[in-house]
Amino acid sequence: MDINKKIVNLCNERGWSIYELSLQSGITQSSLNSMLHRGNPPKIENLQCICEAFGITLSQFFLEDEQLEILSQREKELVSLFRRLPENKQQALIDLINR
Repeated sequence: MDINKKIVNLCNERGWSIYELSLQSGITQSSLNSMLHRGNPPKIENLQCICEAFGITLSQFFLEDEQLEILSQREKELVSLFRRLPENKQQALIDLINR
């Protein structure tokens, strides 16, 4: 698995720039750019911060798409859309569903 490519793909799915990932993860933009352009995988601490920014766990990060087959296509779409929301909107959606 190409970790850096997966990070770029997750950014693209969310419509995030590297700058946005930097804001969300707390990792400097220069560090992210250096890591991604040199092809060096992030340190585990940085990968944890990146995963938290994306709203996923490390184990979810390393799952391959075919391992998500237990979800229907609609469920996958819902999860993908949910992960793109800012945290406050995620909570608002949870609150709405729980009414």
